[in-house]
Amino acid sequence: MTNLERIKQISQSLETGITGFLRDMIAIPSFNTEKNVIERIKSEMELIGYDEIRIDAMGNLLGRIGNGRTVIAIDGHCDTVSPGDSANWDIDPLKGDFRDGFVFGRGAADQKGGIASMVYSAKILRETGVPDNLSVWHVISIREEEYEGVNWKYLLQEEKLNPEVVLLTEPTNLDICIGQRGRIDIKVRTKGVSCHGANPHLGENAIYKMTPILRDIEKMNSKFPDIENLGKGTITITGISSTSPSINAVADSAEIHIDRRLTKGDTLESAVNEIKELSSVKEADAEVYVPEFNLKTYTGLEYPSKAYYATWLMEKTSPVVRNAVETYEELFGDKPEVRPWNFSTNGVATKGIFDIPTIGLGPSDELLAHTTDEKVSVQHLTDAAAFYASYVTNFNIEI
Repeated sequence: MTNLERIKQISQSLETGITGFLRDMIAIPSFNTEKNVIERIKSEMELIGYDEIRIDAMGNLLGRIGNGRTVIAIDGHCDTVSPGDSANWDIDPLKGDFRDGFVFGRGAADQKGGIASMVYSAKILRETGVPDNLSVWHVISIREEEYEGVNWKYLLQEEKLNPEVVLLTEPTNLDICIGQRGRIDIKVRTKGVSCHGANPHLGENAIYKMTPILRDIEKMNSKFPDIENLGKGTITITGISSTSPSINAVADSAEIHIDRRLTKGDTLESAVNEIKELSSVKEADAEVYVPEFNLKTYTGLEYPSKAYYATWLMEKTSPVVRNAVETYEELFGDKPEVRPWNFSTNGVATKGIFDIPTIGLGPSDELLAHTTDEKVSVQHLTDAAAFYASYVTNFNIEI
């Protein structure tokens, strides 16, 4: 029996443990705070016997196995979106229902399933051994749903975690994902002069000044080129507001929120400038800016950042991607699909900002993320656990 065959056999034997652990995590809500689910995951790490376990000042949980000089990081975020109206679900979204070979509930796909597989891959490696030259950090990150990548910006800049490679466990339907479009939040603000609504000609209505800008931005969306592997950039207005002294007064300001999805070649500067250069924006003398925010986590830590999430893409010929493909083929006897994600991940920081080679493979389908049919198959859970352990075992890359 080869080492990878043994890994696969052990993974299948851990089905009950992985499934029970995932159901426990789903039953702990983590859309308002991650504190309780972090403590549950930490207790599982302690039972498995990681070499080191700690929670950083932001609230991310880190567990290490192995003591080598080369560092691999495997990441999964433990926060989820809200389940919304439970009446829209066929099952209790916070129960972790298990039937017909699937675990159901909020976070089953996005992405507590990946965490369950990742943590149990450490149990596999405890039996088969971590290569002497490797240290493997399992990172349970927080606040990804609202501010993807800010957690890793903190880990890399403040905690000085310095991995050679990052493997993300977001759902991929067990495909190998190698990139994604980025995104940026952009605000456009117009200013007016208020007056009584009975005499609008005496003022300058900021809403009217915004109207041609809305039309120009709508037209922009059809003009972006289609980029191979990543697809088109997009732009849409997702919010609009105004201010005035009263409901019976002309608006003295108006503001829109733009969701701009970025593809290859798009940058923060280029995305902002294309708005600034619109004739309607210039004529209105409108302000265009990227909002900044001060992220506050459950530990009380505050961390500033800007609402920019970079595009990233790995080459299919890179050693990191080839190693993942070869591991997959040897483990499962089939060729994987290699593609980008259709949503955003922590790779916006690890690869997009810090240029650390980053790939992803996770259980369940990303199309189930944030839906009322969120689920993951037990087979995907055990296969993903086997892949994570095998990727570590096979890792022999010079970065």
